[in-house]
Amino acid sequence: MAKPKTKNFVMLLCALLLVLSTACSSGGGSKNQNGAQQQGEQSAEEVKLTENDPGWKVDTSPITFDWYINFSWFPNKWGVDITSQYVTEKTGVNVNFIVPAGNEAEKMNTMIASGNLPDFITLGWYEDAVKQMIEGDLVLPLNELADQYDPYFYKVTDPAKVSWYTQEDGNVYGYPNSSSSPEDYKKFGDNLTSTQTFLVRKDMYEALGKPDMRTPEGFLKALEDAKKMFPDINGQPLIPLGMYDFHEKGNASFEHYIQNFLAVPHEKDGKLNDRFTDPDYVNWLKTIRKANEMGLLAKDVFIDKRPQMEEKIAQGRYFAMLYARSDLAAQQNALYAADPNSVYIAIDGPANSNLDQPTLAGPSISGWTVTMISKNVKDKARAIRFLDYLISEEGQRDTFLGKQGVTWDTIDGKDQFLPEVADLRNNDRSSFDKKYGASHTFWMLMDTNMTPAWEPPAVEPFKQMEDWTRGKTVSLSQYDQIDPVGNSEEGIMHTKIMQEWGKVLPKLLLAESDEEFDKIWEAYLKKRDELGFAKVQEYKQKKFEENVKKLAEFIE
Repeated sequence: MAKPKTKNFVMLLCALLLVLSTACSSGGGSKNQNGAQQQGEQSAEEVKLTENDPGWKVDTSPITFDWYINFSWFPNKWGVDITSQYVTEKTGVNVNFIVPAGNEAEKMNTMIASGNLPDFITLGWYEDAVKQMIEGDLVLPLNELADQYDPYFYKVTDPAKVSWYTQEDGNVYGYPNSSSSPEDYKKFGDNLTSTQTFLVRKDMYEALGKPDMRTPEGFLKALEDAKKMFPDINGQPLIPLGMYDFHEKGNASFEHYIQNFLAVPHEKDGKLNDRFTDPDYVNWLKTIRKANEMGLLAKDVFIDKRPQMEEKIAQGRYFAMLYARSDLAAQQNALYAADPNSVYIAIDGPANSNLDQPTLAGPSISGWTVTMISKNVKDKARAIRFLDYLISEEGQRDTFLGKQGVTWDTIDGKDQFLPEVADLRNNDRSSFDKKYGASHTFWMLMDTNMTPAWEPPAVEPFKQMEDWTRGKTVSLSQYDQIDPVGNSEEGIMHTKIMQEWGKVLPKLLLAESDEEFDKIWEAYLKKRDELGFAKVQEYKQKKFEENVKKLAEFIE
């Protein structure tokens, strides 16, 4: 009679061991937001992962992550195109993109206030929300996730970029896209280009005799002549000068864009330069004011947002624009298809009084956006492993080229798009994104230093704009992330100063005379001082010096 008891005891013991081993394998006791044990989060130690092991291969079972993109214009869905389908088939990861319907800052603030964020968050590194999420313990340290679940992180990330984004607590909470470290500049410097361009409509510019628009006089005359020669485009009035949209803190075209064209120095003798009081810059603001007095600034430019601007670019209604060449790709294609001479080309635009070459912003170490993992993430292990996959060369190849034999293959010794795929990309970018989803359709973690290896040679109508920026592109990394943000004393001061600038800029451009401009300008400088400008500059100087030290380690 003893045998059955022994057998029952053994079975009970096995069951107990099974329960214990299941509990252990779920990630060292990690809990989700409801306090329940999260499943599937096997630590790197348990599955014996090293830096050389792509952790995503451990588990490719189906999982869907919610991914918030803080850009209301982002149009793409995951899973409708060949590339995202292929990535899901390979990794098991499906993505549900969440995009704000209206104001991005409002949506972000609402999510932060609720304390409940989607699994992944991608937003501009310059957004106050980045600091708020870190300070509010709403996002997880990527280095801690890597240590626990995926050491591969340390192989696929750039040490300089990790260092750059490491916070005072020693943790890194976000990883950038479109970022170039000092090492990248050493490797790719001669080939690095800028997106910053001064564009003119080719046929109009040539009809005007290709005027020199570098000086205020030449600039105004060209705008005036364009309006006289081409008063309307297909029954709609010509817009002589286009720029980015005005918002509560100003307008990018009339800030760093034009300042870089004027080669306004960022620093003098190791001290940050106040670029806004540079005499050439103030003179060019007065030139734009004069353009308005001459009837050359359409009312549209003060009220249009990006969708309205894109519609007007596609109609070819702007003569000249201070605008990023990368922001009109789809519209440029449409113009080229209708008439190759109606496209926009890059030319030498506004220059300083010495006619120095522009110092255009090249890719910086900060990049464009950062991607973070929320503390509410449904599976920590799968999340960091998917992030690392996307950052890796394999992930970059997959998201840029798509699926071999379907969207790309090795042709003449080079991995590249199949001819019909490249053709659609060149002629109808919007349809390309929906059908193939490759070539940075999903740009959240794109490495713009790695992907040119697979990029077909630039073709018109893009080649000319890209080539124009070569040799004029510089790294401005040391000036990144020096603005105070958040609810610090300097952060509040800086926000108020920028909001004041946002109110003053349109008034300056709409002033009826230079004398009125001067009064508004002097009042603004006085107000800026009252709002704490000196203290903000002191903060920026300190951050700038810290940046120089951070970068020095990787420049040597």
